[in-house]
Amino acid sequence: MAMKKYEKNGTVSYCLGTTLVFELLNRKPEAATKIYISPKQNRDETYTKLVTLAKSHHLPVIENNEKIFKELSDKDNVMAIGEFNKFSDTLIKDNPHLVLVNPSNMGNLGTIIRCMAGFGVLDLAIIRPAADIFDPKVVRSSMGAIFSIRFHYFDTFGDYQKEYGNHHMYPFMLQAKFALQEAKIEKPYSIVLGNEATGLDRSFLDVGTPLIIPHSKLIDSLNLDNAAAIALYEFTK
Repeated sequence: MAMKKYEKNGTVSYCLGTTLVFELLNRKPEAATKIYISPKQNRDETYTKLVTLAKSHHLPVIENNEKIFKELSDKDNVMAIGEFNKFSDTLIKDNPHLVLVNPSNMGNLGTIIRCMAGFGVLDLAIIRPAADIFDPKVVRSSMGAIFSIRFHYFDTFGDYQKEYGNHHMYPFMLQAKFALQEAKIEKPYSIVLGNEATGLDRSFLDVGTPLIIPHSKLIDSLNLDNAAAIALYEFTK
């Protein structure tokens, strides 16, 4: 059977691993197109549940294509792969949003998506240029949480502001004057975080209420995924 390798400009992506396939089928079954099961997978209870769930969504289950596992995964323990159509969503206007401006690290992006799901902030805006959210590395590092959130790419932060101008903006910056714990949080809000290497540029000092996460002088800054987790916790506690 013909098989596509992942292509950034293609129409499909893949989730690698049984847990992720279950997340796809339980959270976003309408996007799923095929399920591959490794010839090495034991025909056990997990196998039966996976096949039964896939067939309940009328999806083809392909069990004899070992090639896809070699081409898409560098791990020997991947027993299932889900192919799905790429998708995009409209963010819910009155929900809290997380806005990532030019995120570049795929592992960070997936980890942040998982944090969002954990704290119940389910709307993500991504400002280009940015990492590809559909890269299987992002899907895997999100542990399948990508199928539980809504996300949309914007060409500029200004484009995002025009569409969601009702939001109170909270950019996180080292140059900000107000500490996170001092913030008066007004809803609906947008938590705005910058690139891993450069953060947000100084123009964001004029956007909403810039905030800083205080930390000791032993470090110069927090990693993006750390900052996102702290911000999400403080804004939702």
